[in-house]
Amino acid sequence: MSRAEDIFEKLIYFGEDAIDEFIMNRQTEELFMDFKQAASDGKSMRALHQSDRRNLGKAISAFGNSEGGVLVWGVECAKDLELGDVAKAKVKVQNVHRFLSWLENAISGCTIPSHNKVRNHIISCDKDGNGFLATYIPKSDIAPLMTTQGSQIYIRSGSNNVPAPYAVIAGMFGKRPQPNMELVISDKTVAAGKDGDEDIFAPAKKSRKKENFVTVKFSLFAQNNSNAVAKEVYLSCNTLCAGGAKTKVNFAYDGQLENLSSAHNSINLITPLGMRVPPRALFSCAKAEIRFADDITEDFLMDGVIGADGATPKSFRIYISKNDLRSFVAQAVRKNADLAVLANEFFSQYLKTE
Repeated sequence: MSRAEDIFEKLIYFGEDAIDEFIMNRQTEELFMDFKQAASDGKSMRALHQSDRRNLGKAISAFGNSEGGVLVWGVECAKDLELGDVAKAKVKVQNVHRFLSWLENAISGCTIPSHNKVRNHIISCDKDGNGFLATYIPKSDIAPLMTTQGSQIYIRSGSNNVPAPYAVIAGMFGKRPQPNMELVISDKTVAAGKDGDEDIFAPAKKSRKKENFVTVKFSLFAQNNSNAVAKEVYLSCNTLCAGGAKTKVNFAYDGQLENLSSAHNSINLITPLGMRVPPRALFSCAKAEIRFADDITEDFLMDGVIGADGATPKSFRIYISKNDLRSFVAQAVRKNADLAVLANEFFSQYLKTE
């Protein structure tokens, strides 16, 4: 998962609370995120305001020609001499559903060629129909993207959309598409119980006291998110800090991949020579199972990387401090705990991708 997609999913999952957090923490506009107020009032107007169309086109061009990004509509920014533009206040988009419809209709006409992978999501909507919206713009496979208003090719530079220098534009033309491998994590579950005969890690003996444990399970998939065929796809995942002496990490990998010799609690996978992964293909790499006991004595850190021949490697990690891990285990073993919610929170808070 890219950094831009990570931000977009955070906004989907946490809704308006994520915007409140941006404002409270004085979140700066950055390489992967931009804040905008909507000029369209959604009521008296019959189409997207030219200012909003211009901002949308520049964002699609800049983020699409770079590494992707998210445009958050409904946030006012203020200048900070040290930090730059920071989130200052909420300014709701009027008639946010109408605004969404206008954005959807405008996307295809904002750039040449059009970027058909742009996604919009309403973050929240109040009883008056006003709210906030996010536009997710992934990296384009057919760069460069030129705006239809002003005929400019933009790239993302820091927190700004800037016209691309000639050398950058020249490098974009005629460039052969490269594979772009993304990590997809699914089948995320959390289970809690006491060790017993059904616990494959530590079958209980009648003579000893049963201990609480929490099991986190998930599947790791690789997706070739490009228009190029990928070869020699690899995935490495290493547990650097276990969280405690009784923590157990287990991997089961797909039989079509080769597993190189690796250290305990780690896995190093690569596709065999001759195996090719077509564009947009998604395939299973491994299943992971982490069992946390209630003897947490250190942080937990699982570090990994995914890539392919000719592709830029993408790093990912699951990091949770010992205090947060103790809290997580305590919540999970609690009676009537909502384990599905805990599973989503675990990965939304502690999984970080490049």
